Amino acid sequence: MRTVIKQTELSFMATAKTKLSPLEQLKKASNLTPERKVIRITGKEDFEFWITPLTIAERESAMKIAKDDANALALRLFVSKAMFEDGRRMFGDGQIDELKNEVTAEIMDKLMLVLLPDPEEVEGLDPKD
Repeated sequence: MRTVIKQTELSFMATAKTKLSPLEQLKKASNLTPERKVIRITGKEDFEFWITPLTIAERESAMKIAKDDANALALRLFVSKAMFEDGRRMFGDGQIDELKNEVTAEIMDKLMLVLLPDPEEVEGLDPKD
């Protein structure tokens, strides 16, 4: 006796090469795991923190508060994204004024620049691909 498989049953069978949906493919490519960053803040002193890649939702949230001020946007993003290795935030929103007024612009610029994408990665992207 032969087993007959109906055409409608084929779509439910697992295949060796299951294709990801476009959304799943993009989510998989967007590795949101924290990455260690070490920034030299003085001649001999390093500052270590962990950060995940920036999402559109995080950027939009910071932009609502920062309005059209690029420095305020970068600072707000840094404060919200910088974390310890265990995932706890390093800074609270209430510390933004202290960072603005009691830490040099040179040090804050170094820290905030980490939020920008790696120029080599951006350079390798071709919108036609």
